Order: sequence, then C-alpha cells, then structure tokens
Amino acid sequence: MSPSQDNAGYPGAQGLNDGTSDFNAISFIVQQMLGRVSTCTLVRVQAVAAGTVDVLPLVAQINGAGQPTPHLTVYGIPYVRIQGGANAVIIDPVIGDIGVCVFADRDISSVKATKAAANPGSRRRFSIADGLYIGGVLNGTPTQYVRFNVDGTISVLSPHGVNVAAETNITGSLSVTGNVLVGNGASGTFTSANGLTITVQDGIVTNIF
Repeated sequence: MSPSQDNAGYPGAQGLNDGTSDFNAISFIVQQMLGRVSTCTLVRVQAVAAGTVDVLPLVAQINGAGQPTPHLTVYGIPYVRIQGGANAVIIDPVIGDIGVCVFADRDISSVKATKAAANPGSRRRFSIADGLYIGGVLNGTPTQYVRFNVDGTISVLSPHGVNVAAETNITGSLSVTGNVLVGNGASGTFTSANGLTITVQDGIVTNIF
C-alpha cells in the first residue's frame, strides 16, 4: 500500500520542532540549503582515462523516511598526481579503488578544457560535477610499494622486478643477494664469499688477492 492510499502521506525532512519558532524554521531552511552543497565524499573508481576518472559516490542520499537513493556515476573527474614540471611520481588509479573526491566551489569545466585561467563555465556552485579525485583510502594491502620506514631505511618491494633507465651512481656499500647480470661488463673491486678481493675491469678479472 502506498503512503497516499493509507492516508499517511509522504514524510518530509522537517522535524517536529522545525516549525515551532522563527529561529527553528530559518534553521531548517538553512539546513536544507546546505544539503545541496557538495564538499567531499568517498567514491569508487568506475573507469580510468588519461588524467580523469569516472567515480561513483558511495554514501547514498536518503529522504525523510530514511529510504536511500543511490548516486549515479560522475564522469570526467580529474585525479591528482604528485607532479612538479616534468617530474612526477606516477601512481594512476585503477578500477575498484576507493578514494576521496573533493568538490570545487565554482564550475571548473572551462579551466579543465583550456588548462588556463577562465571564468566559471556556469553559475553552479559546490556541485558534484566539479570534483577532484585525490584517492587512496579504505583499500587493500598493496603488493608492491616504496615504504619510508621509521628507522630511516627505505624498502622497495615489487613482485615483478624494478626497472631503472638512468645512469646510476651509488655512494656506499652495495650488498647483493642473488646473481648480478651485467650487459656491457662491470668495473670495480669486489669481495667474494670466501673473503677474496677481486678486481674487474670491463668485465675481465684483472686481480685476485
């Protein structure tokens, strides 16, 4: 039976005390207006494109009777990357990630399109359409990571290897557990497992003592 059939009517958001004074009435109106303001919320990533994600807000809306209305997907939300100039730490979001989405106080569509200062694209304010995904909460335990430990060491874990494409200089001792493969020949002085000092020049052993 619907609310109209049993004469119960549709419950609204107004409480029993909201109409008992001018102050309470104004407070109710203010609360209703604030309910239209988007600030930040938890979202799940639905799709990933170049620099943007489609997200689904996870906290449902409810009516006066407490009945939920789920959100729909919000498209084309820029995601945050740690970047300065041409330098960046690239950890792009993936489908299924849960993260935080914050919402601008003005329409940012013009700036998104031009990547320059611009007037707001419309009169909308605090809209869920003007989100920025900053990501990274309530997710599972990572299987690869860079960890800065409290003892001052840094741990790097990858189940599939670490690729470095750069001239690399190491100051200090280098300890290797496992084999070392060198493409163009190694040069330097090494200590073997039985304590011998081995000198190598361009991959050729030149001295052992």
